[in-house]
Amino acid sequence: MNKILKGNFIFTDENRNLVIKPNAYGVCENGLCHGIFDQIPIRYLTYEVLDFDDCLIIPGLCDLHLHAPQYEVRGAGMDCELLDWLNKYIFPVERKYSNLQYAKVMYSRFVSGLLASPTSRAVIFGTIFKESTLELMKLLELSGLHTFVGKVNMDRNSPSYYMESSVATSISDTIAWLEQCNFTNTLPIITPRFVPSCSEELLHKLGELLFSYNLNVQSHLCENINEVDLVKQLHPNENSYSAIYNKYSLFGSINKSIMAHCVYCSDEEIELSKKNNVFVAHCPSANINLASGIAPIRLFLDKGVNVGLGTDIGAGHSLNLFNEMVCAIQLSKISKLKPLSIQDVFFMATRGGGSFFGKVGAFDLNFDFDALVIDDSNINLDGNFSLSQRLERLIYLSTECQLISKFVKGVRLF
Repeated sequence: MNKILKGNFIFTDENRNLVIKPNAYGVCENGLCHGIFDQIPIRYLTYEVLDFDDCLIIPGLCDLHLHAPQYEVRGAGMDCELLDWLNKYIFPVERKYSNLQYAKVMYSRFVSGLLASPTSRAVIFGTIFKESTLELMKLLELSGLHTFVGKVNMDRNSPSYYMESSVATSISDTIAWLEQCNFTNTLPIITPRFVPSCSEELLHKLGELLFSYNLNVQSHLCENINEVDLVKQLHPNENSYSAIYNKYSLFGSINKSIMAHCVYCSDEEIELSKKNNVFVAHCPSANINLASGIAPIRLFLDKGVNVGLGTDIGAGHSLNLFNEMVCAIQLSKISKLKPLSIQDVFFMATRGGGSFFGKVGAFDLNFDFDALVIDDSNINLDGNFSLSQRLERLIYLSTECQLISKFVKGVRLF
């Protein structure tokens, strides 16, 4: 696992500034970054050198929110809003994953797509079915990607054909699933679908599991106006959507929490997100496709809230996180806030989202060595663009570039 990559390194520092190292050597030792150098230090001269010439080398991208069973239905129902879309398209698809053979076929396609994408790390929803969720995790473990995967919990306000019969059943299935999650790179995460589909008793029990097993949590928050209104009807005595998660220890504070979307969070909820160290998964394509709105990402960033990007397959239609970077910038330009920059979205897709996994998303000393090697020569024919310009053009024109190699914690996946 000790190797040196040669090429043009681009990443961000903790302040979202670009760090550019042209024609440099990136040292990987035991899966960790030992530095980016102009020349190979003497102590590393025996390491294998992989010379990628004029290619761009950037950190692997981190997808903080997507639904594996929805991969097969992406791009369908884009004329719906969230709640109708779930009932018409998503719940009927997810119920099919009770059939383990069907799940194996469909999850194999999903994992192949994710492996071929620029994503190196992901946080993923499965279904309510523990057996097929374990199958998804087995496939991801074999891929070499590093992921968190959740068995979904939901016991109310859902179709009878796709809803757990009781809190006891939901929790017992979750415990049985957790006891079989013996993977190295594919870790379990507590996954209440969202407040409308989870009773207070279920949220309480999931909060207990969170601490019993020392786990993180993922869910949805303030994605759609009708969803937010439904939460207010279901919980009239609570101050906010976020406060409900927080009441049951599912909103950061001690263990890490990812909340997807956060389009309609109040100022108080943004402050609570900062206080509890919650991660916001910004899913701009999904927010456009389901007419949900524009999340105030500039506010989250300026307040110091953790923000990453999510493709949100299948409300999002592509596994390509470069597309999400572009969409995030475009949406910000039609909001009332200061637009996001290339540095902002590149940070969110790498170091920002990567921090959920630990020291991930940059080439700093002792960070996990996750790297994408990208040949952008097809869009850099005359060679007149600076490396920062080449990064910008890569983000906007990623489908015209070639991802030639992917490394996750020093392991070359292809």
